[in-house]
This record gives sequence, C-alpha cells and structure tokens, in this order.
Amino acid sequence: MSKPKAVVLVSGGLDSTTVLAMAQQQGFDCYTISFDYGQRHRAELNSAANIAKVMGALSHKVISLDLRAIGGSALTDDSLDVPETETKEGDIPITYVPARNTVFMSIALGWAEVLGAQDIFVGVNAVDYSGYPDCRPEYIEAFEAMANLATRAGVEGNRLTIHAPLMKMGKDDIVQWGTANGVDYSLTVSCYQANDEGRACGKCDSCRLRRDGFIQAGLQDPTRYQ
Repeated sequence: MSKPKAVVLVSGGLDSTTVLAMAQQQGFDCYTISFDYGQRHRAELNSAANIAKVMGALSHKVISLDLRAIGGSALTDDSLDVPETETKEGDIPITYVPARNTVFMSIALGWAEVLGAQDIFVGVNAVDYSGYPDCRPEYIEAFEAMANLATRAGVEGNRLTIHAPLMKMGKDDIVQWGTANGVDYSLTVSCYQANDEGRACGKCDSCRLRRDGFIQAGLQDPTRYQ
C-alpha cells in the first residue's frame, strides 16, 4: 500500500529538520523543498540538501528567488547588520524577511498540487519564533483556508492541510523530541550569518535560541562555531 505524500519545507535548520522527521514518523513519503532567495546564510542550502539525502526524502527541490531585489531585511540586504543583541519583546526584528513564508508556502502549495499531495509541513513556531508575524497559528490557519479556496485540489474536494507540529513547542522540547527520535542535529545550520563552512557566529538571535534550547534540554549542542 502506497504512503500519502507530503511536501516539507526544509531550510537546513534545526526546526525544519525535526519537522521532516515528524512527517516521516507519521507515515508520509516526503518531498522536500528549499529556497535560494539571496539569503546571506547560504550554507543552510547545502545543509538542507544533505539532510534531505541522509533522511531519505524522495525528491529535493531548490527554488531560486531573488528577494534581495526588494530587500527590507538583514538577511537579504548587506547594508543592514544582523543584530547580535536580543530583540526586545514585542518588536519585530530586522531579520524578518517581508512576505517570505507566504512566498515559500505558496510555491510549496503549487508543488503539492502537482504531486497530488494533500499535506504540507512547515517548521514555524510561536514560542521561540523571534517575533515573526508569519510564524503565528493565526497565519497558518489563514493560509490553509486560502489554499483550499485558491487551488483546483481544494475546489475538487481534496482538502489541503498545513501542518505546523512545532507551533506550541519550546526549543528545548523540540531538541528533546528530535534527539529521542534519532535526528542528527550536527547536520543542521541555524545561524543567520553562518560562514561558507556552516560555522555559526554564536551571537545572533537564531544562535541564542538554539543554544538556550540545548542548555534547557540538558543536551550537548553539536553546533560548530566560527
């Protein structure tokens, strides 16, 4: 009996790698997708491709976009520095990329239709999410509603589901689940300004959240630092 198909957005980081493992554990054949959008931390793309291969994704796509053309984020505009101090609670940090998740998930949605997949997995998180508005449960619910209005699959009754299994998990909970289920976090790159070898800065928000998660989980962090 064939397994159901799922498209999994894989960035090369800790969260999306955990989500890939979760989707596989739920019995899905996984098709992974990453985006080369002009981000300064391009080492994550190599990490994502390697993770997809090691974890047995049936196919891995890298979609090229040029979000540097609109800028507006420290991840896509070299004139903006990646902050190395903790973002104040309630503020949206300069590492927020305008409309990024909407663009990414829309393309993943299109591939899901082509594959005949009714499930899309994404690693957004509302607990340790750095204040990004497109990582909230309200956003995921709204996107799922839109997906079922805007696609042939949805209109024909093949309902599409957006899975965000990390939404209410702390980073320590994520790390504990992944470690218990065999996820190799040494393959992942989380840093916003990792070098070409994937070594982390240890100073940005993403590095801080990752480090704190391993500390709170009482586990060793395999991150390689610059």
